[in-house]
Amino acid sequence: MTYQSQSSNPIRSRVAGVVESPVVRTASLLALCAAYIQGPLTKMFDFNGALAEMDHFALHPAAFFAIAVIVFELTASAMVISGFLRWAGGLALSGFTLLATFIALRFWEMAPGMDRMMATNAFFEHLGLAGAFVFVTAFDLTKGAGK
Repeated sequence: MTYQSQSSNPIRSRVAGVVESPVVRTASLLALCAAYIQGPLTKMFDFNGALAEMDHFALHPAAFFAIAVIVFELTASAMVISGFLRWAGGLALSGFTLLATFIALRFWEMAPGMDRMMATNAFFEHLGLAGAFVFVTAFDLTKGAGK
């Protein structure tokens, strides 16, 4: 088997051209940040629900934590999507995701059954999401916000 460079492999070149396009990049970053946009918007439109969520996880004062989460998630998402200090926004969302995952998805404390299985799946999905934000951070630091 011989090595083919990207330029000599037409399929790879076409795929690279598509995934490197600004539209695909922006859509991908929006998709990555979707939960961090939807969550705060839901909290804003149902602030009593946001307060109940903070109380459920023993985060007090609930109003402070609800507002802080709303501002944090929207700000960090805007940083990732816009490219302004993308690396910092990505790193912040990665850390936030890990922290929230260990607070909210403590599957190891649950009795065996469907709820535990769902929490376990969500826990590992969130680990993957945190890893994706680390990848965004690494890419931004090594390739620059313009890429």
